[in-house]
Amino acid sequence: MVVHTEIELTDDEVDRIFRALADATRRDILSRTLEDEATVSQLAATYDMSFAAVQKHVAVLEQAGLVTKRTAGRERRVRGEPDTIRRAQRLLTRYEQIWRGRIARLDALLAED
Repeated sequence: MVVHTEIELTDDEVDRIFRALADATRRDILSRTLEDEATVSQLAATYDMSFAAVQKHVAVLEQAGLVTKRTAGRERRVRGEPDTIRRAQRLLTRYEQIWRGRIARLDALLAED
């Protein structure tokens, strides 16, 4: 049985994740590789850009921990990392809770009048 200890994201990790997700091509690569792993060549065939450009996008995603690459024979297979997405989602949920708390306090103040 594998037990995952959820560690908070560091500021650098958050910066890398959201910088990686700021690009539409990288978001698409992430979506594709979360559904099923793919080779860099398979990914490159779906975009109107060079193989090297797709490799760079994959490298940014890998540095952010959003994908991993593994070697299978002569191929480099890319797989999305849902654990990193879950950790980022928990951060966003905390921000949402702060925002909802502010709205609730504002509602309470308006109800007093």
